[in-house]
Amino acid sequence: MKTKPDLGFWKLWNLSFGFFGVQIAYALQSSQVSRIFSTIGADPHDLSYFWILPPLMGLIVQPIIGTASDRTWNRFGRRLPYLILGAAIAVVVMCFLPNAGSLGLTVSSAIIFGLVMLMLLDTSINMAMQPFKMLVGDMVNEKQKGLAYSIQSFLCNAGSVVGYIAPIILALFLANTAPEGQVPPTVTWAFYLGALILVLCVIYTFAKVKEMPPAEYAMYNGSSENAKGKRDNLFKLLAKAPKVFWTVGLVQFFCWAAFLYMWSYSTDAIAGGAFHAPSTQKVSSIVINGESFGDNYVFADETVIVDHGQLTTAAVMINGERVEAGEVTLADGSAIITKGELAYVNGNAPAMPAANVEVIVDGEPVVLTQDMAVITALSEVTPEHKLSQAHIAKLNADGVYEKEEVTDLPSAAAADIEVKYDTVLNAQSKEYQDAGNWNGILLAVQGLVAVLWAIVLPRFRNRRVAYSVSLLIGAIGFASIWFVDNQWLLLVSYGIVGCAWAAMLAMPFTILTNALSGGNIGAYLGLFNCTICVPQIVAALVGGAILGLAPMLQNGAPKTTFMLVVSGILLLVGALAVWIVKETSGSKQGVNVTEEEIMTEIADA
Repeated sequence: MKTKPDLGFWKLWNLSFGFFGVQIAYALQSSQVSRIFSTIGADPHDLSYFWILPPLMGLIVQPIIGTASDRTWNRFGRRLPYLILGAAIAVVVMCFLPNAGSLGLTVSSAIIFGLVMLMLLDTSINMAMQPFKMLVGDMVNEKQKGLAYSIQSFLCNAGSVVGYIAPIILALFLANTAPEGQVPPTVTWAFYLGALILVLCVIYTFAKVKEMPPAEYAMYNGSSENAKGKRDNLFKLLAKAPKVFWTVGLVQFFCWAAFLYMWSYSTDAIAGGAFHAPSTQKVSSIVINGESFGDNYVFADETVIVDHGQLTTAAVMINGERVEAGEVTLADGSAIITKGELAYVNGNAPAMPAANVEVIVDGEPVVLTQDMAVITALSEVTPEHKLSQAHIAKLNADGVYEKEEVTDLPSAAAADIEVKYDTVLNAQSKEYQDAGNWNGILLAVQGLVAVLWAIVLPRFRNRRVAYSVSLLIGAIGFASIWFVDNQWLLLVSYGIVGCAWAAMLAMPFTILTNALSGGNIGAYLGLFNCTICVPQIVAALVGGAILGLAPMLQNGAPKTTFMLVVSGILLLVGALAVWIVKETSGSKQGVNVTEEEIMTEIADA
């Protein structure tokens, strides 16, 4: 088997250049998806469930693409066809995802549409990401692989930074707020820009990179066992896996669960804690005769009682008269009723104006001669009304609600119905959207600190000390967010979280590969990728329940801030779990963290 020839710098650069565009898409997904879902109306308790899809698709897609590309040979190449296909899907999805709330759908339908787009986006990103790792393995000799992966690492981090900061840069030119249920132009155009850069990067890669034909590949790489159809029995490999596979996997579980909660709840947490975004109250359920029913819409005959989580008003009493008003404000513009619903401020219903105060009722000024009062639609419910709940409802042009997934409710008078509320942030507010932009800056700082900390890690004499200390520093960073109410100080909190991120990207694969030998290293590394995906899936499934148990906070921060404290606790447990990892004697020779190891884990993540 011949040795592959050396490649010039620009040929090595061209092999990985498309990674820059792919990583922009990945960074936008990581930093903006929770913001998008919150903006179009998702409940904060549901945010973690949306993040089940990315790790699940990674778990499924990466092994399939890797195996399929091993068996692909055509005139376009071996790996490049998957890059083209993945990039094409990603570009289409990036144009649709931020517009989920602008297509005229109901909130529930928009969220479902967004979930489908998220699933396709992560699938396509994984499909486009895999070929770059494989191209280096196929075409670069052992002597140059360090340089090749260093270039890939640089492009990966550069793409991440561009994706993270794109919305806040675009805010210099575009509006950062939008009508209710719609995503601001800063986010929408960030996705458009990312899609354009991805297209250009992939076209450049396809034009500049020529893969080896089968005969030449065999000359430099030998025949592939897998290409002939031979497969290892993965269950047997797991049964024979070294103990370090499982102990490091346990550490991985706590680490990746922690970061899943950061990606899910970071925007919401900093919006309330550092940007002081206004809150509103949302009906979480109604209780009829002791039985709880929770859904977006509740009707009494054709009168809407709960409209997408908001208790509606039937009328207001003004100067002793019943007035059916959709908009009521004070003379200074402070809202009392908006769109037929109470205008909550920081989670509190507005105080009713007293006598001698001027109010604006549907555009007409009125001076009150007696205190104003509100009559809720719920207060007029009688046992004669037919009560029902609908999962999806849309007001048509005739002023009638079109209802889907309708369930009848028990008959009851208003006195027998109790309303339960949750306090959530107003995702349409300028403060919330500014926090969404700042979240990208925080994640960019975290990534930059991770690069610097990766340089420090080899200076530790003991690898377990380096691993554990890094996770402990990250735990402190997460916990400190509870106490920080200044956006600039958050740079410090998220920056030191980057120390944990650097260790997570370098240490596990280093420890594992030092414990492996023989021809199954690739298979074990593929299986080890499950220790990244599975923890995120588990954390996403239980995230809503944990948030439901979160205490009411007294420091002005939203309950979602508690989830970042949970992230700190998980990293602390991970730091302790490091000490059950027993390395083989050959792996205790210092912390040799290579660019290749770092890059492999970044790409797999």
